[in-house]
Parts: sequence; structure tokens; C-alpha cells
Amino acid sequence: MERPFPTVAVVGLGTMGAGVAVAVARSGRRVIGVEAGPSEAVRALARIEAATARAVERERLTAEERTALLALIEVGAELTAAAAADLVIEEVPEDLELKRALFAELDRICPPETVLATGTTALSVTRIAAATARPERVLGVHFFNPVHSMKLVEVVRTVLTSPQAAEQVAELARDLGKEPVSAGDRAGFIANGLLFAYLNQAAAMFESRYATREDIDAAMRLGCGLPMGPLALLDLIGIDTARTVLEAMYEQSRDRLHAPAPILGQLVAAGLLGRKTGRGFYTYEAPGSSKAVAEEAAAAGARTAGREVRGVGVCGSGTMATGIVEVFAKAGFPVLLAARSQEKAERALAQLAKSLDRSVAKGRLTEQARDAALALVTPTGSYQDLADADLVVEAVAEDLAVKRELFGTLDKIVKPGAVLATTTSSLPVISCATATSRPQDVIGMHFFNPAPAMKLVEVVSTVLTAEDVTATVLELCGKVKKHAVECGDRAGFIVNALLFPYLNDAVRMLQEHYATVDDIDTAMKLGCGYPMGPFELLDVVGLDVSLTIEQVLHQEFREPGLAAAPLLEHLVAAGCLGRKTGRGFRDHARR
Repeated sequence: MERPFPTVAVVGLGTMGAGVAVAVARSGRRVIGVEAGPSEAVRALARIEAATARAVERERLTAEERTALLALIEVGAELTAAAAADLVIEEVPEDLELKRALFAELDRICPPETVLATGTTALSVTRIAAATARPERVLGVHFFNPVHSMKLVEVVRTVLTSPQAAEQVAELARDLGKEPVSAGDRAGFIANGLLFAYLNQAAAMFESRYATREDIDAAMRLGCGLPMGPLALLDLIGIDTARTVLEAMYEQSRDRLHAPAPILGQLVAAGLLGRKTGRGFYTYEAPGSSKAVAEEAAAAGARTAGREVRGVGVCGSGTMATGIVEVFAKAGFPVLLAARSQEKAERALAQLAKSLDRSVAKGRLTEQARDAALALVTPTGSYQDLADADLVVEAVAEDLAVKRELFGTLDKIVKPGAVLATTTSSLPVISCATATSRPQDVIGMHFFNPAPAMKLVEVVSTVLTAEDVTATVLELCGKVKKHAVECGDRAGFIVNALLFPYLNDAVRMLQEHYATVDDIDTAMKLGCGYPMGPFELLDVVGLDVSLTIEQVLHQEFREPGLAAAPLLEHLVAAGCLGRKTGRGFRDHARR
């Protein structure tokens, strides 16, 4: 089959347009670059020459390839030159009326068979197409920055775009070494549509002083494996750009979760746009610098000293409980592994021994360290043995009645002054605390699974938690080599409160037939650098677990946009819970 679009015009040769022009020329196609005026055209060509020179220095191109590539690119200031192209890609500033006027002019200039594509990231492709007499040959083609390294291209269809035009543009993207995904026309498309809602919630979380910017960013990097925290990412993208995208999303959806957090508007009004101005959520060494500088903390008194912890008890015999026992034992703490029976405790100890053996086999642990850790663990089937523990960590079933009953029992057994911690990921810590006569000694200590490998611990203080209890747990996290982040006692804490609405949005996107499971997962992995797509992650976590957390978040915040997607509820009702049942959003039984 003949390659589509042998000649491509790129209108607007800023950073993105220049990147697209170079990528197209690398495929051997002729490129017609168009800029707003002669001086802009000269600067654009110089930008392309400089970018390709850097590519030679970094050995992404040979000198010969660069010479051949530049020979294929011509840059001018006359829009009429685009009439010679088979495909025109627009990359002008994100202004709807500017784009509509440009498309109307291209429609007049170009032959009827020419395909017109907009590079918009947030505006309505349909409204841009409506400025032409050929809406069936208009679509969106959203490259990601930097174009030379980002593999994703979103091919955005309107209700009138012809399937042939969309497939030809997808074929062009594949020919450029990119991976195209197909999306319908709504603000943000796939990647930005899911990403910016999450970034907005992170900004709102910071604005409410629920957690510090450092703790929010660390929580999402360490808890979810994301390449950047949300506030650092907002600074990189540009806070003004993020606000523009969110405004477009809100205009279409009227979902309050898309309404830009007020702090975004305040930062924009103050000219604090992120890295490009040298200050946004963080302060940078200079405008354009990626290096954040430490800011002086507000004057405060010395931090409260924590309580001494010599012996630890862990209640539970499941995966999380044994993982937490391993964390403390490897750090040199004597640990009581307390289960409902001696048999369960012994089985949990055997699982712990297997985990340590695997670490030895992989070279992560010496045999001596394994033996020393095991020697510190004592299995018991009686909670009475926890009487002298300085810290008791509850890691039983995620059921409030079960946890309250256990805390009531521990209250009668454990010595005064001991710290009682719950590992709940979604239940109110205060409800565990009020099952005791010492709520000031109760705190949340949310480890992530698998506990030995995951560095993050969310330290959750209630309105009654004593300061020295918080200090104790923060100090202890350091001793067991975990990164602690502090937050208050509300549904989802930091990670789940930001992660699960994003997953729910992805389910809604699928439910509305906006994009496929594979295209959504691909978009988030290639476009945002996520280690897993949302549906991969949902199937791993378990759809039932995800639904429960969604319901808890909706109940706590009463935000309509947090209501669980009906498709998620239907799959759970059908018993399709993900990998553990062999079927969720994908069929795992056949794999």
C-alpha cells in the first residue's frame, strides 16, 4: 500500500511544530513549514537546524541523515504554500478563534482531498472543523512533547471525521515510529483528560493544607511508581497551560472536579507559572531551570520528641501483616506476630521465612541477616502476649467492625503509653481510636503492598492523636528505612484519594465508548510515563477493592464526580474482579 501523505505542511513552528516537522521529515516525506511572518520563519528554521544539530551530538542522527532531513524541509511565511500538501498539521497557539480562522483559510486554499489536522490539546476539534466545508476530512492529531522521544499520538475523531482519514493519519503516525491511539472529541482527549483531573485534585489537596507539597509529590511517586509528583508536574507543564486545559474540560463536562482549583488562578494572576518563570508550587534556581531550591521553613519550635519503641507487636497473619513484621525484624526490632490462633501465627512465620529466603536467593539479603531477622520474630496465638509492646500495629481484615473489636481488646491488654496503629487504607482512623479509652495513642500507619519493597508509609493523625505519638511513628519510619508522609484522617488519605478518582474516570471513559481499554492504557503509559495503565492497575488491585474505595470517597466528600462508574459496579456484581478471578477489564484466564 502506498504510504499516506507524501507531502505534509506544518503551520506554526514553535517547539511542538518544529518537533513534528523534524519527525515527518525523518520518515522521508517532504515538509512545508509555515510561520506567521518572514522573521518568524527565519527563527523557526534556525530552531530546526539547532534541534537537529543537537540530535547529531547525542547520536540520535548521523550528520548525513541530518543533511538529508533538512533538504526535505522548506520554511516560509505564505500560507498558500500549504496548498501543495496532502496533510496539513496545525500547531498554532491554543486559541479557538485563531484556529477556526486558520482552518477556514486552509479550507479555501487547499484542494478538497487535503486532510486538515489540528494539534490542539484541549479545544473542541468539532468546533474547529465546523469552520470548514470539509468536516469529514478534519481531525485532531495530538503529539506529545518532546516529539522525538514521546511515542504516543492521539488521533481524535469528530462525529463527522471519515474513518479513512483517521486511519491514514494513524498509519502516518506508525510510519513515524509512533503508537497511535484513537479517541473521540472531548476536552483533554485520553491522556490529558485523565491526567489533568488528577493534577487538579492534587492542587486542591495542597490548597486545603491537608498535606505539604513535598508529601503529596512523594506519596504519588513512591506509592504509585509515577515518574513525577503532581505538583512538580504542574510546574513543568506550566500552571497557566494546566488552567487553560481544565477550563476547557470544565466547559464541556460541568464536572466540579474539572473546575480549576482556585490556587491555580491565584498563581497565574501572580505570574508564578512554574519552571518557566522560576516559581510555581516550588521555587527554582532560575526561570527555565529544573532544579528546585529549598525554601526556608516558617519559624517553629522544636519538634515534639517521640516515645521510645523497643518491642513491636503486629496483629494479623495475612500478606500485609507478615510484610510489616519483616520490615521491623530486618531493622532489628523484636516482633510479636500475633494471630487468632497459634497455628495461623506459625503459618505466617513460615511465609515470612520464605520471603526472606527469596531475598537471600536474589542477593538482597545475607544468610546471617535472614537468620538474625527470623530470630527476632515470635509467633503467638494470644493477644495477651502483646501486653508489654511499645507499638502494636493492626493489620487484620479491612472491616470496621473487626478493627474496632480488635482495638477494644488491645485497649484492655496493652500497657499505658503504648502506640496503637492501624494499617487501614480506606476506613476512618478515628473510628478505630474511639473503640479505645486512649484515642490520643491511636494513629494510622498505612504501609503499601508489598510492605518490604514499597518505601512509602502514610502517617495519619486524627484530631485526637497526641503530637508525641505522631513524632514516634515518624521517627520509627526513618529507623525502618521507610519514607513517611503526614496527612489528616479523611477518606483515601493522599494516595488513594488521588489515585482512585483517576481510575474511576478511566472506567467512565470506557463506559461512554470514548476509547478502548488498550488505547486508554497505552495513552497513560506512553503519554504520561505511568508504569501501568488504569485498567491493568484495576485488574491487579481488584475491582471489588477499587469499588469499595470509590464508595468510601464518594460517601466522605459527597462529590457527584466521585460516584463509582456503573460499569465498575456491574463487573463486580458479575464476579469479574480482575486477575484474582481470571477476568476483569481483560480476560486473564486465557493468558
